[in-house]
Amino acid sequence: MTEVARSAGVSVSTVSHVVNGTRLVATATREKVLRAMLLLGYEHRPIARSLSAGSNQTIGLALTAASNPYWVDLVQGIDGEATRAGLNLIIVDTRDDARHEAAAVANLLAHHIEGLVIAPADGWRDLTLPLLRDHPVPYVIVDRIDPDLRADQVGVENEASTAAVIDHLISAGHTRIGMIAGISGLATSAERLRGFRLAHHRAELTVDPDLVVDGASTSEGGRRAALALLDLPDPPTAIFAANNDMTIGAMAAFKAAGIRIPRDLAIVHFDDFAWADLFTPGMTAIAQPSAAIGARAVQLLLRRMTDHEAPPQTIRLPAEIMHRESCGCSPAA
Repeated sequence: MTEVARSAGVSVSTVSHVVNGTRLVATATREKVLRAMLLLGYEHRPIARSLSAGSNQTIGLALTAASNPYWVDLVQGIDGEATRAGLNLIIVDTRDDARHEAAAVANLLAHHIEGLVIAPADGWRDLTLPLLRDHPVPYVIVDRIDPDLRADQVGVENEASTAAVIDHLISAGHTRIGMIAGISGLATSAERLRGFRLAHHRAELTVDPDLVVDGASTSEGGRRAALALLDLPDPPTAIFAANNDMTIGAMAAFKAAGIRIPRDLAIVHFDDFAWADLFTPGMTAIAQPSAAIGARAVQLLLRRMTDHEAPPQTIRLPAEIMHRESCGCSPAA
């Protein structure tokens, strides 16, 4: 603790409060302590003591707390299943940043959690994954599946569902389809891009690289990407937005530009949300079973907590296309 205090530039008592949760510590100070613990490997010892002391019936959840309805439904599914199993849940915000995620997970480990559900940030393999491999704490990856990792994972069928909705646009006569893509380092972004390309390949269409624009998985990124697509010399006749935050940004851009949906431009998107059918026109969307994904993640975690030697499972749940008017045809079609 003295070494951690010296490295972080704080008192030993402050380190103690962070480790044991005995007093509220300012966020910036706590993060300095956690970074020092991470560098010095201090967290091994309190975790070992916690495990030897017995169960505390608490699991952790690490994911971005961005105001996206998908995450809200996912958390509800996780919390509901954890409650049914008699488990407490501690949630930390990773901010979709690998360094902040590692500090947040180190904090959870220092609080002696017995299992972890994590939606990993880009770059997590370099910082967070080594932490989890160094500790006897079971974990499950949710949403952002890594096919090269032997671990319990659960998410949605991103590639197949994206290909299906792009197939629909192509069958409606669109040959220049734009894509507002998510953060490039995320597994979900890569899978949805593969689905976009797969549909074009099946229709023997070439994907114009100019039609795939980074939307950074945010509303503002979606707005900028939509404007970039509209500014092309040969703009798309339809657009696929790879999450609902980017969809909202894109719709704001279209409204400002006087674009009429679907008369001037068709749009479809990933991640349905409660008010999508209240838009005029209603938004054609890919709906994820978010709560079911969250509940299944906890079930996998409980299995792993009971049997550390069980073979890892990767579970993909199907998505559903909610067919409305923004694609340019009636829902009955």
